Amino acid sequence: MSAFLVVLDADSTLLHDEVIELIAAEAGTEPLVASITARAMHGELDFVQSLRERVGTFAGLPESALVRVRARVTVTKGASELVTAVQAAGGAVGVVSGGFHEILDPIAAALGLDFLRANRLGVADGRLTGEVDGPIVDAVAKAASLVEWSERSGIPLSRTVAVGDGANDLQMMQEAALSVAFNAKPVVRERADVAVNRRDLSQVLPLLGLRG
Repeated sequence: MSAFLVVLDADSTLLHDEVIELIAAEAGTEPLVASITARAMHGELDFVQSLRERVGTFAGLPESALVRVRARVTVTKGASELVTAVQAAGGAVGVVSGGFHEILDPIAAALGLDFLRANRLGVADGRLTGEVDGPIVDAVAKAASLVEWSERSGIPLSRTVAVGDGANDLQMMQEAALSVAFNAKPVVRERADVAVNRRDLSQVLPLLGLRG
């Protein structure tokens, strides 16, 4: 059996969408969130700062709005096929995200993922507080999750695969034996072992020898 641990980024990898943009649409803060994202991409803010600023624009949004966000999220084509094939070969699949448990939990349950780590939105009296509840999942936490899940699953780092699209995934990809840039930013494509440019996660399977 070919047991691999595959760790996926969420936004624009496991999910077709950027969830924070969908929440911003509900909060009416899309232009502000887009401007903060642009500042981060230009190196003016690090990920933790940019996440805190963007989530800060959601203060006062009813928690019920997240139900509408979940309904709009699309799981990337081939995700279920990837999970099924990796697990059938004795492996495990996890998702680690700078996004949010509130959106990812039901998706991870439906796909039968083995591991999940993401951020949590602060909520008080049925409304978002504009804060992140608990430690923020950043690039360092993503890399640490891959190592931790390798140990917990009994699958050596030499059999680990990291799949992502953004700079926040690069440390995780360094830890993995195989790094896959998935419809990725140029800097990620340059530094990954292999690039998949079709928006179909089942394209990862031939790289693992799990599909011809």
